[in-house]
Amino acid sequence: MAPDPGAEPGAQADAQAAAEQAAADDAAQAKKAKRRKRSFWRDLIVIVVAALALTILLKAFVVQVFSIPSGSMENTLLPGDRILVSKVVYKFRSIARGDIVVFSGAGSWDPPSQPPSNWLVGLWDDATNLVGIAGPDTDYVKRVIGIPGDHVVCCNADGQVTVNGVPLSESSYVYPGDAPSQWRFNITVPPGRLWVMGDNRGDSDDSRYRTNDPGGGSIPESAVVGRAFLIIWPLSRVSDLPIPNTFEQAGLSAAAAAAPPATVAGGTALAGALALTWRRRRKPGGDASPPDAADGGTRRGPS
Repeated sequence: MAPDPGAEPGAQADAQAAAEQAAADDAAQAKKAKRRKRSFWRDLIVIVVAALALTILLKAFVVQVFSIPSGSMENTLLPGDRILVSKVVYKFRSIARGDIVVFSGAGSWDPPSQPPSNWLVGLWDDATNLVGIAGPDTDYVKRVIGIPGDHVVCCNADGQVTVNGVPLSESSYVYPGDAPSQWRFNITVPPGRLWVMGDNRGDSDDSRYRTNDPGGGSIPESAVVGRAFLIIWPLSRVSDLPIPNTFEQAGLSAAAAAAPPATVAGGTALAGALALTWRRRRKPGGDASPPDAADGGTRRGPS
């Protein structure tokens, strides 16, 4: 506003000073607002990057979420369940009989994973796998029945699976109505390997049906991703996954000190091959998966 010509010189000076001060205040406020806006976006980026880094570290070294896409572990784990898998527990103790483990079948039960021909696709796959958006289809979830050196047999006169001659009482976790196994096997678990079976014995692709594979159907301990210890989704099924009492029997630890090479009873391999043509086909891929964007959780497949 132009100064009033009739006003006193002092009043004109005061009005001009006030106008300049108001303009300076407006400029300062605008600068402060711009700085606040810039600070907000900088802080948001820092928070997102930190959260992403923490997620990657947790997934890589501590704990990971997996989803269950098949029924091979029913009724312990149901399709759609989300489970937490500890990746550090076996840094402090050995894999135990009765543990539910997630393991990679690549190079053991499945062909070795082939890297994508396009390096950009490979980079994207690595990134999405790292943050749990997607994952390989060669992960499985099973229960450990035999550890290195164990003599695992099906079945005794009562139809029970035995470990080192000790019968397992499996009614607390095997699918209701299922026999412990319809297919006979007799194996001494080789060093560094595990004999694993699904709780849904009538619909589980497990060690019993892979006796022609290296290790007689057993899996390498090095392939184990971690131990499943908690169901976290759906909320109605939140619960822990303890080791069943039958695996606490003292006699199970009486494995021979020097176990012979893995052996399978005569006819078992043929029976396993026939079983694969008879039993219901499992879903493609593994049976434990990290949830993907579509189903909102880790989708990694064990069957």
